[in-house]
Amino acid sequence: MTHKITRDRYFWTVALQTVCVNIFLGSFGPSQPLLRADQGTSLTIAGLHGTAMGISSILAGLVNPHLAHRFGRPFTAWIGIGFFSVGLVAFVASPSVLFSIPAALIAGFGVSITINNAITAISTHYKEMSPMALTQANAIASCGYVSGTLIVGTIANTYRDFWRFGMLIALPLAAFLFFGMRDKTTEVHVPHEDGSQSGKLSRAFWISWVGYVACISSEFAISFWAAALIIDRTGATPAISTLTVAALGTGMALGRWYGGRILKRWSLDTQLNTFIGIQAVGFAIVWFSHNLQISFIGVLIAGLGISNQFALASLRMIAFSDNRPDLAIGRSSIAAGIAIGGSPFLLGVLGDAFGISRAYLMVPVLILIAYAIVKISPSHVPQKVLQDNEL
Repeated sequence: MTHKITRDRYFWTVALQTVCVNIFLGSFGPSQPLLRADQGTSLTIAGLHGTAMGISSILAGLVNPHLAHRFGRPFTAWIGIGFFSVGLVAFVASPSVLFSIPAALIAGFGVSITINNAITAISTHYKEMSPMALTQANAIASCGYVSGTLIVGTIANTYRDFWRFGMLIALPLAAFLFFGMRDKTTEVHVPHEDGSQSGKLSRAFWISWVGYVACISSEFAISFWAAALIIDRTGATPAISTLTVAALGTGMALGRWYGGRILKRWSLDTQLNTFIGIQAVGFAIVWFSHNLQISFIGVLIAGLGISNQFALASLRMIAFSDNRPDLAIGRSSIAAGIAIGGSPFLLGVLGDAFGISRAYLMVPVLILIAYAIVKISPSHVPQKVLQDNEL
């Protein structure tokens, strides 16, 4: 029997919310060389922007179960969009690193709240169909990632001093969603009488949690510093290398849209480890390459590998949560915060000490850890769901 998901108004609202925040993520990571040049900072200081976003993700993880309990997931997502919009404007207007780092923290908090509730909303709305629905929503979100990268890169090539303003394209979309697509007929949310989701999570959950940290760490190490590696390896200008990183988002979009169809007869764990393996191949190409075009291909392949790791690893943790998705996603946001804050910053420190090329050798270590944990901690997501569904 074949099943297909229905992309209703609810689906598109959630998916386009993630497009908004991905415009910022797509432009923020590869713009690090531009920001560092503007502010005259070292790799270590520039890496503090990623640390700020990591801290914001931890904060979002701590408060997310309580916000979802108090306001409901749909309204909590709009709270996230609000924080994101304020932080984005502050980041664009920031004259120095003393202002841009706090602005990144505010925007990152909004990003994490929005994404956290997108995952639980899709998981709850589509139930057993959530693996397919979530990967499709993430594919649409990748359009925002690619757009953010291309817009900032194009402006940097033509109007060098105005590259940050390209990020502001997310604001009209956010306004359109809030005033045009928000469900204004939703019943008043009544908090559950038992309070917000809480309690002890299983050992299997925490093992999977460590694997999630490794997945996100390797993703953000690549997305934040791939441009710097390409500059070091090929001698490209910061603006051109930023455009090259658009390949990462393109690979992510292709992997998210077609990955579920191609691998639909494989178990969740097999799918996840396949994507981890593809990422390893892409990373190896980028690391060994001294040619801009080959580096472009390597980043594209790495994007394919990264594409569904976030979604599939998140679903693994929800499966291990004993029907407490808000709690699981809150804890996953803490994991993401540790990864986002620690990985790019550590890579920046190592880059200052040993050079970005040698520092990047931490990435295959993270990839190996993520692969091994999926093997030692098999998930309980029914394989039948992944076999029977099609895009």
